[in-house]
Amino acid sequence: MGNLKTKELSKIGYADNQLRSLVVGIAAKHFKHHTNEQLLVLLTDIKQQPEQYLNDPVIGKIAEKIIGKPAEVPFTVHELLKEPLHYKTYGGKHIEAAAHTQMELAMQLPVSVKGALMPDAHMGFGLPIGGVLATRQAVIPYAVGMDIGCRMALTIIDESDSYFNRYGYQAKQALKNCTHFGMEGGLDTRQEHEVLDSPLFRELSFLRPLHGKAVRQLGTSGNGNHFVEFGVIDLAENNALNLPAKKYVALLSHSGSRGLGAAIAKHYTQLAMNTCKLPRHAQSLAWLDMETEAGQEYWLAMTLAGDYARACHERIHVNLLKVLGLKDLRTVENHHNFAWKDTLSDGREIIVHRKGATPAHQGELGIIPGSMTTPAYLVSGKGTEDSLYSASHGSGRAMSRQKAKGSMTVSAMKKLLDKADVTLIGGSVEENPMAYKNIDQVMKAQHALVDIHGRFMPKIVRMSKE
Repeated sequence: MGNLKTKELSKIGYADNQLRSLVVGIAAKHFKHHTNEQLLVLLTDIKQQPEQYLNDPVIGKIAEKIIGKPAEVPFTVHELLKEPLHYKTYGGKHIEAAAHTQMELAMQLPVSVKGALMPDAHMGFGLPIGGVLATRQAVIPYAVGMDIGCRMALTIIDESDSYFNRYGYQAKQALKNCTHFGMEGGLDTRQEHEVLDSPLFRELSFLRPLHGKAVRQLGTSGNGNHFVEFGVIDLAENNALNLPAKKYVALLSHSGSRGLGAAIAKHYTQLAMNTCKLPRHAQSLAWLDMETEAGQEYWLAMTLAGDYARACHERIHVNLLKVLGLKDLRTVENHHNFAWKDTLSDGREIIVHRKGATPAHQGELGIIPGSMTTPAYLVSGKGTEDSLYSASHGSGRAMSRQKAKGSMTVSAMKKLLDKADVTLIGGSVEENPMAYKNIDQVMKAQHALVDIHGRFMPKIVRMSKE
């Protein structure tokens, strides 16, 4: 190994004398066989993201010197309310007891103001899926969830339903070639979008190492119940889109913020749990005060994840329409797994967490899907305050993934698909139609929350192979 020179170290940001002599000492002892170039690459990385190296037995000392000894994190201990606040339930008889238990716990938080359970509700992590929670000046990362800003997007296309008789094969090939599912890899063509230029990727140090993955995963979908599908939408008379009432080809997608959202959720949930101490069984519902730096930082990062999820759908829809030479007439989209600032009719300002629930303010458009063989509905909200201006985000699971796996064979699922005239690419028995609640019962249970403007039926469905 050559000698590391002071000038070389200064150039990569090692300006402090004590830090430089520590580096030189460690290099001489542990990196005898490394070239100066290799060492400078490593030292540059340590300088940029020292927190990643803190636990390393050799270079952890350098990282610690850069960061300084981690300060003791000040924390506050909070008691739960003796009795949960009341919350409104829709479609109660089809909701499992475990979802109610989780919702009751959330309604005992001292920051909780109001809550509601949607008809697709079932047990989740932290808040139940289908749980809506309003808080005062507080955001709960785990009540937003891991897949931040998970989203539905529907594009109505300028073609009639007879399109599939002529071009079904091409549509299927396009779904195979222009979408990508699963945790690893990405699309063959690098995707461009302005969201990747967000200054937050530089300003929030823990986001820096995530930028490369965000570039790679742009325009892709996750595992589980995420999908991209072509189908036919039957628009109602006087629909909110002001399109003629008839059948159109449509493209529907469901997925979220990929690895970026998951990393943000983990980071800030841990931060919340370190600073907001609750009884053990409620600890995952720890919150960040919106007036603190951490609360404001989470809000910015959450918003970025939501923008990234939107960008993924945008790329999916643009790519598919372009390769098939199709023209879009309208696009409707909505988030779930997100938090919004809102105001109640009595003037109270609140933060609304929708964990697997669709925003449904007066006239707000959204999409509520069923399963791979059942309808999705294009809806507009009625602005019902009891539901915190929300509706369900789908039909909701009737079975856990494990149970769904054990109760359906691949050949039985194939029969269901054939009967419904649906072509499936990928997909697993965990997502079989019987694993979901009846979407029409769910829609009936929330007639006070939304109006229906169109009914979409899947034709060619692409899901993860898992």
